[in-house]
Amino acid sequence: MSREGQPMAMLPFDAALSVRWRDLDAFGHVNNAQFLSFAEEARLQWMQALDGHGIYPEASPEVAAIQMNYRAQLHWPEDLVITLTAERVGTTSLTVGHRIAAASDASRVYADGHAVVVWIGPEGRPVPLPRPVREAVGG
Repeated sequence: MSREGQPMAMLPFDAALSVRWRDLDAFGHVNNAQFLSFAEEARLQWMQALDGHGIYPEASPEVAAIQMNYRAQLHWPEDLVITLTAERVGTTSLTVGHRIAAASDASRVYADGHAVVVWIGPEGRPVPLPRPVREAVGG
């Protein structure tokens, strides 16, 4: 179960991750590109909690756009919580908000932003959100 007794797949969803030594750049802090990987991993954890793991014969998710605001430098070691929210639910897409914060202090935010995820059918065109995804976002 996630926060407030909601089933695990419901948004908002919290994913726990730890900064790894290999996430650091030559300046000794987490490279900005790695924040995108943290958000991706959180989305994958969320999808794994869905019926069908977010990938279905009739539709699979693809990131159409992503935006990240960098709020503070992040160093090793650090345990993180990435909170995902449903910012916008469309017919074929979902805008997933992401907030990367310290696990020990949720007010210490390292980055935030959102990703637009579109579900694509076998013909390569957008298709309606699969039922488990729509249910997980309250639609």
